Amino acid sequence: MDIHHPHLIGDCLIHIFTFLTEEDLISASCVCKDWNEAAETPWLWRRMCLQSWGFCNLAVLGSGHGAHSWKRYFLRRCHLEMKMTKGKTGGYTCKSLRGHTGRVVGLVYLEGNSAQRPDIWSSGATVCSASTDGTVRAWDIQNGKLLWCSPVQSPLTVIVSDEKHDVVITADSTGLIKTWQGQTGQELASFKTASPPSLTKKSSVMVCDTFKINTLLVSPDKKWIIAGTKDNDDLSPKVIYSESLTSPSEDEEPLCQSVPVPGCQAAVFIPTQPARLAIIHHNQQPNNKALTVFDVSIKKSKYKSEIQVQQVESFPLTPTTGSSHVLLEAKDSNCLVLAADQQLWVYSLKGALLASFKEHTMPISSMSVDSFRVVTASRDLSLRVLTWRNDRDHGLTLESRYHLLGGSHTTSRGFTHVACDYSSIVATAEGIDGKDVLKAYSFS
Repeated sequence: MDIHHPHLIGDCLIHIFTFLTEEDLISASCVCKDWNEAAETPWLWRRMCLQSWGFCNLAVLGSGHGAHSWKRYFLRRCHLEMKMTKGKTGGYTCKSLRGHTGRVVGLVYLEGNSAQRPDIWSSGATVCSASTDGTVRAWDIQNGKLLWCSPVQSPLTVIVSDEKHDVVITADSTGLIKTWQGQTGQELASFKTASPPSLTKKSSVMVCDTFKINTLLVSPDKKWIIAGTKDNDDLSPKVIYSESLTSPSEDEEPLCQSVPVPGCQAAVFIPTQPARLAIIHHNQQPNNKALTVFDVSIKKSKYKSEIQVQQVESFPLTPTTGSSHVLLEAKDSNCLVLAADQQLWVYSLKGALLASFKEHTMPISSMSVDSFRVVTASRDLSLRVLTWRNDRDHGLTLESRYHLLGGSHTTSRGFTHVACDYSSIVATAEGIDGKDVLKAYSFS
């Protein structure tokens, strides 16, 4: 090595340091000045961040966080995940958020605490909840404070968020759809068929004429919509090309194609492959279910376009999943998480059972899945927290960590909804008096 070109020494050290863990890298930085300079190279810590969290992005923090580095980001987030993994008393705070006078029908995080764009220096997160009391409420979950409350309207039935535009969208029992500005609660638009709306109807698709649609999902890239009903085992779900709905042609119906499966108990789009769809449906044998994966594409020709639905994999599920209430989520392109009754299963895309758990004493009512953990909520008034890990011998697996309690059964009938971001968990406890309470667990 040429001592007259010290940058060569530094380059070699940096290359060698890529084989170290974060603990070894910190130890190496204490050896001498040259090692310290090499170990502090931002590229090394950025590489570690992207290996641990492929979606992290320091740039989203903006110019106001210029003092923060990839090293500080890595160490702070590792410390936060360690607390979330252990769940020890003192590692988190729990707040009870009261105010709704009816059942909570759903809750969503606003942009800023997304698992895809985490700002780990943020002081807290905002969650919006919708209730049958006809209000939308926004909460500062770390401080347990109500930020705003919408005017009372008809009982709300659903709430979703649009992170890109920082708005929440609700629908009520009369079919009225409204959008709300996430930070202020200002009503931005509304739509009702019987009155002149500020939202304009573009087009529509008939999915089923006599049954309620209770499966409705949009793909991560917003190109596809899956719609179906759980109330009739003979009705297949349908895939709709969203562009044909939002920008319809004058003489053509929106592009829609039935998925070749009997019925639909649960469905999910694979997050890393947005044109891939997994569906749980009835199998040929009574009370048995199967999970089938499809790739969805659009074939265009000179004269027409049509949707193609091609089967990728299909396998029967365990006989113990005979429950009509089935939950399905996807971690990545090769990992599906299924819950029914008190049990939780993790399957590979090929149908291999990777892990199974039966820790709840009552049925699982909701679950949240991301790249770091799985949280299940149950009528037994507990939340079970499990984290992903790579086993050298068995590959990806799920490991049970701890549980969080939500109060007393004398005042509650159990948890009904759960949502998570990168540093908190929020769940809805159904009150016996008809007034639901939000339980917010914040790790810091």
